[in-house]
Amino acid sequence: MIVVMPHQTLIHQRVAECNAGTNPKALARMTSGWAVLGDSQFLKGYCLLLPDPVVAHLNDFAGEARQQFMDDMAALGDAVLAVTGALRINYEMLGNLQPALHAHVFPRYDDEPEDLRTKAVWLYPQTAWEQTAFDLERDRPVMDAIRKELIAMNRIT
Repeated sequence: MIVVMPHQTLIHQRVAECNAGTNPKALARMTSGWAVLGDSQFLKGYCLLLPDPVVAHLNDFAGEARQQFMDDMAALGDAVLAVTGALRINYEMLGNLQPALHAHVFPRYDDEPEDLRTKAVWLYPQTAWEQTAFDLERDRPVMDAIRKELIAMNRIT
């Protein structure tokens, strides 16, 4: 059983925008939800998977729905890895501030500052996040490449 939450968080807003075709960061509709580019791109290719319908936590999904979300998250990571040439992908599902499930897909690079390369991305200074805010013109090539990779993987619905 899936417990659907009322529209109350930023995640709900973003999913509604994806469904309306008005979210400029939307990459593709996957089986379990929406792949979107992150608000900041200091780690080029940073994406999120937003479930549709939105649930509070991964534990609110049962069986097949839970597995599908995890599979879609890993496939999004595969696509980001293939497109960016990153060293690895870090996955995070926190839900501490906004109790609406969403998975962060962070590519990690060998040219990151040495003191941050192996630490949580949340330890980057706020200025790093702010200075590389999403820009459709700048970020369109990576968006198109990730979308193309997801199509090649047959992961877009």
